Amino acid sequence: MTTVRLNDEIDIKLSALIELEKTTKSEIIKRAIAEYYESHYQNKTPYELGESLFGKYGAEDNLSQTYKSKLMDKMNAKHSH
Repeated sequence: MTTVRLNDEIDIKLSALIELEKTTKSEIIKRAIAEYYESHYQNKTPYELGESLFGKYGAEDNLSQTYKSKLMDKMNAKHSH
């Protein structure tokens, strides 16, 4: 069993849905979670799931083209002493 604490605004909206749908709180919450899951996680590729994170921290645009030279520069700097 799970307990959920709702603020007054959400509780009022939930009560309105109960009356409109003629169903229970549990049923509306179950449907909401299922719908949320379907729209956010179901049938998405790994790329789609992480798309909002890619490039977020300032990677260079041409990194896939210049990674070998950057790697060599770092290795040379590390072993040049």
